[in-house]
Amino acid sequence: MSTEPQSHSTHAERPEQTDYLVLGSGIAGLSFALRAAEHGRVLILTKHSSADSNTAWAQGGIAAVLDPHDSVDAHIQDTLTVGDGLCHPDVVAGYLRQAPAAVTELRERYGVRFDVTPDGEWALAREGGHSARRVAHAKDTTGQEIERGLLGAVLAHPHITVREGWMAVDLLNLAKYGGRAGCFGAYVLNTQSGQVQTILARATILATGGAGKVYLYTSNPDVATGDGVAMAYRAGAQIGNMEFFQFHPTCLYHPEAKSFLVSEALRGEGGVLKLRSGEAFMERYHPMKSLAPRDVVARAIDAELKRTGDDHVVLDMRHLPAEFLVERFPAIHARCMQYGIDMRSQPIPVVPAAHYSCGGVVTDIDGRTCVPNLFAIGEVAMTGLHGACRLASNSLLEGLVMGHRAADAVAQSEIDLPSQITPWISGDARDPNEAVVVTQNWDEVRRLMWNYVGIVRTDRRLERARRRIELIREEIREYYWDFKITSDLLELRNLALCAHLIIDCAQRRRESRGLHYNIDHLGKSDAYLRDTIVHRDFGPSAR
Repeated sequence: MSTEPQSHSTHAERPEQTDYLVLGSGIAGLSFALRAAEHGRVLILTKHSSADSNTAWAQGGIAAVLDPHDSVDAHIQDTLTVGDGLCHPDVVAGYLRQAPAAVTELRERYGVRFDVTPDGEWALAREGGHSARRVAHAKDTTGQEIERGLLGAVLAHPHITVREGWMAVDLLNLAKYGGRAGCFGAYVLNTQSGQVQTILARATILATGGAGKVYLYTSNPDVATGDGVAMAYRAGAQIGNMEFFQFHPTCLYHPEAKSFLVSEALRGEGGVLKLRSGEAFMERYHPMKSLAPRDVVARAIDAELKRTGDDHVVLDMRHLPAEFLVERFPAIHARCMQYGIDMRSQPIPVVPAAHYSCGGVVTDIDGRTCVPNLFAIGEVAMTGLHGACRLASNSLLEGLVMGHRAADAVAQSEIDLPSQITPWISGDARDPNEAVVVTQNWDEVRRLMWNYVGIVRTDRRLERARRRIELIREEIREYYWDFKITSDLLELRNLALCAHLIIDCAQRRRESRGLHYNIDHLGKSDAYLRDTIVHRDFGPSAR
């Protein structure tokens, strides 16, 4: 059965035109918009509210060399080390050398209130995998503060329009009109009215974030459903390294604490991971102990939970001054207190959860994909910065620098629009009458990914996941064609495709490297010292 978009809406709208269509309102989309608005009109669409993004949930900070005693070369080396052989050195060097100026601009131009020392210098934290303190932060709500500063500037800009409650359905591609491939906009759904509109643009920018909701347990907000990766794949773009999904080692373990991250910055300030018995265990796994890279820490916790039968480990902060903990981590302290956990006198119960996708839409250093006039920036992109494992706090940095670079590169984008644009027409599609089909498949996708394609994998588990996801996707396709689209159905469709891509890439990498750990292939192999790239039409290839 075809997987092309069906025509489901109440009626066709007249196409709207803009210069740059941005899908997503996190740090990548906002930083792009502010720079691109200097040479064109920008339309930002976001599924929920403007501030509802992965960026706003980021606690720890943004990495950049801001201390004169630190060096960019050291930041580069730390990134390459954690990336486990798959980072692209030119991308790493390019982004990290731009980082200090880009982060400084956040403070000086957009009023982002980073923490400072009493004498006005940057207050810098250290996180896992870093050899120095180089993480700029705003208490433990850094992403929220960055979002506030950038969004305020965006909303005040005369050449930028932001629309909330709009979700992209699929990208428009010239190849469907008999020409050469090239993106010229998207079909977009008004999530309140159910109407689908056609928006034309000379460049389309995917800034849709990650796909953490593909897993049962995640630190991500509900919007992280892999929409950009799925749409790009359907449009013919290359997708790479989806097997490398980072599990954050420390999410709050409590039945009512949905998706609450306990920042790595707590370990950076001296927090110690322990078993429930009080025994510290990380020295058995890595010389950096509780500050080891995230993949090492997550696997260590997973191994200890399997060994002991416990349902969580703890993060002990009790040896640090109580006043310091409240001052440095006010949001985490307040949230823990809501659940009766006082980190000043009690260890914090934590477990790993899906956190960040190091794979995504393959781009060059400026965010260009292989589909002309389609850009991808931020977590949705696979640039080669992170390799097989992301260094802590390099994610906000990537979104910021990519936004700047893509805005400069996109200025020359031009496209010849088709003389007739196929409208989105409802046809015979019916109103949805079995929401349980969506909720059941949504739950099943997330559970099978957690159980079979999680922190530790095997060939048998991956094959089971592949067979089941194929059946689920077929059920979703039938439902998609029979009923009018809703945001829930679109997210499920995209989520299931992302699950398929993660499984596909994981089966192709028959070794253990970085975030991909398969106990049937424990060693590393030079044969896999390359990116795993899949393409809808042309199959896998090595980049």
